[in-house]
Amino acid sequence: MKYFYVLKSVSSSFYYYGSTADLKKRFQEHKNGAVASTKYHRPLKVVYYEAYELTEQARLREKQVKNSGSIRKALHARISVNPNGSGPARPPVGKPGQ
Repeated sequence: MKYFYVLKSVSSSFYYYGSTADLKKRFQEHKNGAVASTKYHRPLKVVYYEAYELTEQARLREKQVKNSGSIRKALHARISVNPNGSGPARPPVGKPGQ
């Protein structure tokens, strides 16, 4: 599986959007400060993710969210429904935009 994911800083309103083939490994990189764009926003938590079959699908979703304010706003609304639940909010596996 390939993943589109959203991280949120625990101490600020900073969000990070990314895609990866290994979500656990990538989150550890963020957590350990190995990713320049999130290094100074730690601690972070995974607040949302979507699983895809193809890398291109996950990257397309990342691009859509980063480039569209309305898509990002809708995603934040979805995330806010489950801000402190037992785990990150996530939809079923599907195609970008579904």
